[in-house]
Amino acid sequence: MTGKDAEKTAAPFIRPDASLDELREAAGHCTGCDLYKNATQTVFGEGPDDAPVMLVGEQPGDAEDRAGQPFVGPAGRLLDKALAEAGIDRSRVYVTNAVKHFKWSVVRGHKRLHQTPKIIEVRACAPWLRAEIERVRPRVVILLGATAAKSVLGPGFRVTLHRGEPVRSDLAERVVATVHPSSLLRMPDPDARARAFDEFVDDLRKAAGESPPPARGPA
Repeated sequence: MTGKDAEKTAAPFIRPDASLDELREAAGHCTGCDLYKNATQTVFGEGPDDAPVMLVGEQPGDAEDRAGQPFVGPAGRLLDKALAEAGIDRSRVYVTNAVKHFKWSVVRGHKRLHQTPKIIEVRACAPWLRAEIERVRPRVVILLGATAAKSVLGPGFRVTLHRGEPVRSDLAERVVATVHPSSLLRMPDPDARARAFDEFVDDLRKAAGESPPPARGPA
């Protein structure tokens, strides 16, 4: 990692007094890391600016990059189904990603395959997520997948060890990490996929519950 790379961040694009709409506009011009160079556009978060629940994924996928909206691809449709089964009103949820530009490696057919963002890219984009949380002030933040969890809770956090456990944080009344819905789509066995979906729904239901259980400290 060079000194130049270490200094890259989205922070200069964020005005402290900017509204959520103004942040969204500013993010469209972000060059805080190099991911913007191969992405179609910035994909900022969407949802009510007073949403009680915020869902944070890893990054936009191929469909999201083309549409300019988060969670509109296959994983997003599965998430919508899970939210409905968990009794969570999708229209009252703010959805976003830890990284706002689509990082991809190769093209397979007509689809570009995503590549996991580097730590430096996640850190560069972190000011956008922090700003979204500060503007929306959700009661619950649900982190979907390892990249989202580590971006908020630190590189030592392991979803496999602490899935579904509330974590003490200054970001919200309750912060909980679970799997990303895309991980369910990659399961080849239908029975295993069905069980994993039920577990995911259960995680969402518990995370969005009205009474926050005792929270543990971050890993």
